[in-house]
Amino acid sequence: MMLIPLTSPDDPRIDAYRVIKERDLVGRGGRFIVEGRTVLDVALSPRNRFALESLLLAESRVEALSPLLAQAPQDLPVYTASQAILDGITGFHIHRGLLGVGLRGELPPMAERIAALPEESLVVVPLGITNHDNVGGIMRNAAAFGADAALFDFASCDPLYRKAIRVSVGGSLIVPFAREGTAEAILDHLAAAGFELLALSPAGAVTLDEVRPARRTALLLGAEGPGLPDSILARTRTVRIAMSAGFDSLNVATTSGIALHALARIR
Repeated sequence: MMLIPLTSPDDPRIDAYRVIKERDLVGRGGRFIVEGRTVLDVALSPRNRFALESLLLAESRVEALSPLLAQAPQDLPVYTASQAILDGITGFHIHRGLLGVGLRGELPPMAERIAALPEESLVVVPLGITNHDNVGGIMRNAAAFGADAALFDFASCDPLYRKAIRVSVGGSLIVPFAREGTAEAILDHLAAAGFELLALSPAGAVTLDEVRPARRTALLLGAEGPGLPDSILARTRTVRIAMSAGFDSLNVATTSGIALHALARIR
């Protein structure tokens, strides 16, 4: 691997890592940030669907990370720096001492993503999910239980946002996804492709354990609090997770894990 020591936080070669938190808000022009050993393990594996542009490590971590870095392509630049320079580059203390820049490439549009799905498919459809932790948790569960894709409306946050990738422990790099358009448009695409639409709601008409998924099943999730709007529920088969009497609230990421596990196990 190409170890490149840095002597200044102003080195132009690592501009993509500069003031990371600010760029979380304004975007990175086709790039995204990965951080931490667990995510890097995924990013350097064949499971990662995205190319890496470079890595940036605290020099104190290089020796311990050598077995992991051995997976890196030989031509991947690996920059190293003291903790002080590293923090000067990123704008805050990077206690994990390990960052990477990935390239989004050309992501296929929603219709193309759906058209490429296998005849037997299970997809998760988060709608209006704006919390990065929840999006990361949903992508983690989608990877764990073998969902064929995650389809987000544009009102949901980006699965390649730095925190979403971290919470997903790399699931955002594994599960094919699209993020585009409105909830109604996504349902139109799925219905045309022969998917049964299952919408999770505390007021669902059937319980999850009563469901036998179709060959093509889409699991719809709404934001915590408002949930899925009535206009969406009216187009779907509504499903609830049975809970103790007097309680009907679960975190949406937890909900996705329970439902995806149940549907994948039956499938």
